[in-house]
Amino acid sequence: MKGLVLGGVSSGVGKTVAALAAIRALETAGLAVQPAKAGPDFIDPSHHERVAGRPSRTLDLWLQGEAGLRRNYARGEGDVCVVEGVMGLYDGDESSTAAVAEALDLPVVLVVDASAGMESVAATALGFAAYAERIGRDLDVAGVVAQRAHGGRHERGIRDALPDGLTYFGRIPPDDALAVPDRHLGLHMGEESPIDDDALDAAAEELRTDRLVEVAREPAGVTKSGEGVEATETTPTTDGEATAGDRPRVAVARDDAFRFVYPATVERLRERATVETFAPTAGDPLPDCDGVYLPGGYPELHAEALAGSATLDDVAAAAADGIPILGECGGLMALSESLTTVDGDTHEMAGVLPADVEMRDRYQALDHVELRATRDAPTVSAGSVLRGHEFHYSAADAASDARFAFDVERGTGIDAGRDGLIEHRTLGTYCHVHPESGAFDAFCDRL
Repeated sequence: MKGLVLGGVSSGVGKTVAALAAIRALETAGLAVQPAKAGPDFIDPSHHERVAGRPSRTLDLWLQGEAGLRRNYARGEGDVCVVEGVMGLYDGDESSTAAVAEALDLPVVLVVDASAGMESVAATALGFAAYAERIGRDLDVAGVVAQRAHGGRHERGIRDALPDGLTYFGRIPPDDALAVPDRHLGLHMGEESPIDDDALDAAAEELRTDRLVEVAREPAGVTKSGEGVEATETTPTTDGEATAGDRPRVAVARDDAFRFVYPATVERLRERATVETFAPTAGDPLPDCDGVYLPGGYPELHAEALAGSATLDDVAAAAADGIPILGECGGLMALSESLTTVDGDTHEMAGVLPADVEMRDRYQALDHVELRATRDAPTVSAGSVLRGHEFHYSAADAASDARFAFDVERGTGIDAGRDGLIEHRTLGTYCHVHPESGAFDAFCDRL
């Protein structure tokens, strides 16, 4: 599967809209498009999936390692992969968009805000291309998509100023119908998107699809079978996998409150177990299961519904019975004693973990995370290290005698350099992990 990376000159430059327009343009040309996102993100990929009709792959060197990055790319399906970058092209240390593009040897199409410039767009692109050599990165900056550029003289001025070696891939016209509103964790989710399809079609028509197809190329070291990809210590194995008759059953919460799930996580769980989804906000009964996964999401927006849901009572009973339960971020919040919204309303949660959670008006943590296990837990053995990421606006006030599973070696965690509240066989953490960490294999092993 050929691919290309849409990298921005900064955050907020319009990478998501450019990626959606590129997906639409390539699909209109008759190509099957596999979307992907550099860096840890659940929100932008939901927009990709809405337009492309298939789940977006997460490509993050910190979470997955180089071999895991290639494995996850190889699991995609389509003729061409459009990878949306994270922040500015070079921002984000070892997991920057530039690092992802270099690891896969994919070309970079630079998204530049052209709303107040013409020749300066070319100068910006030239500087970004030259900077790669200065810092020793083997990076191919192939050209430019001019975001928020008008047609006519404006477009000609940008196109004609580009030096040899930098291709003009078209423009995204300024249009309020292409805007996506924000909420506290980022853009609204894809299914809530107000982006007008006609406006997206119009933007797609302004892109040079032929040039995008021409510049896309096969990534280095990736084959569909995964051959040639070296295994790492966190590579999932299939040794001893359960047969269809004795596969464990995992209940996964999926609704408006619990929606931050990597496609690769569900894939991995389905390889190891029978997966059943349930909707806590709708009061679904907890399925008969051997383990429960409560992913992140927006429980704070549905706190009243959760407080009145019998599902949380079922989860609390399962926890008391010793069923392994993993709650990540939003899942941690739902497993706590109470959740207080930004409006000051307090709602009772499942009451499994000894903590009260309160929403704040600014983010409390945003970083890649490294955790060292101080005890055995549902996703890890004592002494092991897990990598993930955290991004949340809530703060958890844990009881003085609360037990923690992790020391935080990078990141913020829950309390004083600790993360992973543990009670019974239930683990609640602010850290989102990718299946390449091995955490979900460990979880299935413990079922």
